Amino acid sequence: MISIVQERQRQRRTTETTTTMMMIPVWPMVVIVVVAITHCFVSPVSSFILAPTTKATTTATLKTTSSTIFASSTSSSRTTTTTEATPSIDATTTTTDTGGYDELLRPSYEIEPIPTRIGHGFDIHRMAPIDDAGQPIIIGGVVIPHVDQKWTDAEGKYVEKGGIYETQLGVVAHSDGDVIYHSVVDAIFGALTLPDIGQIFQDTDPRWKGCDSSKFMEHALQVMIDYGYQIGNIDVTLILEKPKVASFKPAMKHNIVTLLQTTPGRVNIKARTHERVDSVGELRSLSCHVVLTLERRRRSMLIDDGDDNDNDKDEK
Repeated sequence: MISIVQERQRQRRTTETTTTMMMIPVWPMVVIVVVAITHCFVSPVSSFILAPTTKATTTATLKTTSSTIFASSTSSSRTTTTTEATPSIDATTTTTDTGGYDELLRPSYEIEPIPTRIGHGFDIHRMAPIDDAGQPIIIGGVVIPHVDQKWTDAEGKYVEKGGIYETQLGVVAHSDGDVIYHSVVDAIFGALTLPDIGQIFQDTDPRWKGCDSSKFMEHALQVMIDYGYQIGNIDVTLILEKPKVASFKPAMKHNIVTLLQTTPGRVNIKARTHERVDSVGELRSLSCHVVLTLERRRRSMLIDDGDDNDNDKDEK
């Protein structure tokens, strides 16, 4: 009887030991399963919560980048100088605000969509000692550094009347006095049978005081595009005795090509002296002539710009 009881106790202990050993690895498995399930549900929630923060950061970065690009695109195109902000030119400005400006660029008569238009522009500005001019010589968007020049003092302000005064020179003008840019703008307006640059950007308007003339170029480009044209070719003749500008012509050309969205093979710049004749020969002025052609833009370009209208039906 005792043996039977002892045998049953031994069997019970063996069973308990086996059961305990079998239960040991179960709990880690349960923990792993619980963790896995929790991860599956929590991770998407966490991602969903964090996503707006990441998106907001990306948006802020894009805005910063856009602002930088915009600031760069609206900065001065002058090659060797930094300028203050200049007034923007809004083609949608009312006639009242501009004294007839908008009306001048949209005449009552039709500007016929002929294949080619020819324009001529001319500009001249006085040169004077830089302290009197108040600004440097800027041509084609390039500031022209130079040694002191032998300027003829026609009024006798610095030396005897008609004597030679050696000085740094500047351009006397309401805006920056860029004769190439002014002549190009004048030629574009002329080709389109629009008024001259002096009527559009009057030298009595305080908004254009010291203005970077690349702004005028940008606006002339937009007017040209609005009427369905692009640059055919541009031929510039710059006339000044000194300083010499041969080394600056490539930069001038680059600026014109960039501002008017054309190609180098369509822009030419020549420079010549005035053989010491009159005010130009005496370094008291500089001038410029520009002849250019405008050509109708291809129909595909007009459609891309959203300007497909009846005037374009003759385009192939």
